[in-house]
Amino acid sequence: MTMTSVKLSRILDERLQNGDVRTSFNRDKDTYRIEWNQSKEGITITLPNVIAKFNLKGDEAIDELVDHVQEAMRIMNEDYELTGMEKHIYPVIRATSFPDTTQSGVKLVYKDHTAETRIFYALDLGKSYRLIDEALLEKEGWTPARIDEIAGFNMRSLPAVPKHDRVAENDFYFIATQDGYDASRILNDAFLEEMKASAKGELAVAVPHQDVLIIADIQNNTGYDILGQMTMKFFAEGRIPITSLPFIYEDQTLEPIFILAKNKPRK
Repeated sequence: MTMTSVKLSRILDERLQNGDVRTSFNRDKDTYRIEWNQSKEGITITLPNVIAKFNLKGDEAIDELVDHVQEAMRIMNEDYELTGMEKHIYPVIRATSFPDTTQSGVKLVYKDHTAETRIFYALDLGKSYRLIDEALLEKEGWTPARIDEIAGFNMRSLPAVPKHDRVAENDFYFIATQDGYDASRILNDAFLEEMKASAKGELAVAVPHQDVLIIADIQNNTGYDILGQMTMKFFAEGRIPITSLPFIYEDQTLEPIFILAKNKPRK
């Protein structure tokens, strides 16, 4: 069937409505919102993105969205502590356009990363996680530096074993474990240095969405075109998009690049 925003909003109403939440469809912005009646905290969904995934995956795309929303709403309505949960705190990469404040007006804890990305912090809860805000940090008496140190340590303990593919004499490596922190491996300097040391050409890195880290050993100009197309495709399909721009990794720094078709990228 042909899916429209109106049809999708009605489906979500049937799947998500209950007495404790309020749902609404904004025709002008083409968005759907679900929020708790009491706290007003909730989630806003951009419907065209979901429709695009529905066109690719069918009803599975809606099932995945409903599961994600229900879990996120449950987490939003519960109280959590950081003390005793240190081993479950991880960094997550987000676009600089990602909201830095919760719907209730509480600022999230974050750290600048690149011109395209920021580092937020998550308390892992098994099936999902909750982004850590300043109110939770203040309640625990923790500093941003402490949360960053703990999250970084835990991230470095995650396995970083990429799958390899060689295309047009360029080597591409992918980490996609679906553990929620694939893109976070971009923060593992030791891993990137290891990949850089073994690269035959120029090393590029991409985090198009949360659930993948792409590392490219670019050995000819065709490699840049392939990386650009690949990054854009992953960016369009990701559940939590980050950036369609890859980065050149040099001297332990990440520099965003614009890849021009059939040309070497401009920094």
